[in-house]
Amino acid sequence: MPHDFNQPIIDEFRANKGRMTGYFEGARLLLLTTTGARTGTPHTTPVGYLPDGDRVLVIASAAGSDRHPDWFRNLVAHPQVTVESGVFTYEARAVVLTGEERDEVFARAVEADPGWAAYQEKTERIIPVVALHSLAQGGPGTINATSFGEAIKVVHDAFRHELALIRAELNKDTTAETAADIGDGTEFSTLGAQLRVNCLTFCQGLHNHHTGEDTVLFPLIAERHPDSTAALARLREEHEQIATLVDALRETLTTPTDPATTRTEVNRLTAALEAHLAYEEQELIPLFDA
Repeated sequence: MPHDFNQPIIDEFRANKGRMTGYFEGARLLLLTTTGARTGTPHTTPVGYLPDGDRVLVIASAAGSDRHPDWFRNLVAHPQVTVESGVFTYEARAVVLTGEERDEVFARAVEADPGWAAYQEKTERIIPVVALHSLAQGGPGTINATSFGEAIKVVHDAFRHELALIRAELNKDTTAETAADIGDGTEFSTLGAQLRVNCLTFCQGLHNHHTGEDTVLFPLIAERHPDSTAALARLREEHEQIATLVDALRETLTTPTDPATTRTEVNRLTAALEAHLAYEEQELIPLFDA
């Protein structure tokens, strides 16, 4: 059974499709439903996560407690879990990482958020890292929407949220000490790590989204709406242009120069990406609504 303080978080997460306010605003959260090790009943817990290619990683920190969190003991006993990202809901297989792989992943997590290191320092137990592998076939899972038009908007809003996180990271105030480091590359140590996480989530997600549109969605629309041929052709062309923009965004965020130049370039690229999302909604949503 979830702790009482978790339930409002779960309710807000589901009501707002993963968007949180207050303390958790901007946090990278998912809802993890495990099967009780002893009771066999489902338990849902909000947990932080780290994107990692085709899988996501969750860290059983329990805020540095000497005891593993209940959700971790549950998934060790029952590795099949349900993941809610806000946009998608899918079944996943949980794999506890060990040895060098665990240490390498935990080090990357600490680089992006030093808070994980603080939790590890509070306890003698080795904090586990768990990889969640989607079991969904032919897609990322069930979209949390009631219509095709709403599904397009929900997915696009998730991309807009990722772009907003990127801009927020770049716009964080720098301390005088950090400012003094400009020129030797150290000013982007933690900031650069977090930006790489944001970019990984956005860039891979958008690539998967466009691939699905080009191979499945657009042929279906063309068959049912022959008058949409010109708009679909433009969208396919934009997908190629967007792929180039995404590569430029990735390059800018993974090999940043000075903050001002990086911020200017990121603002230019994200504006172009958001313009594409808006045009796609303008063309596709009316077709679905009709």
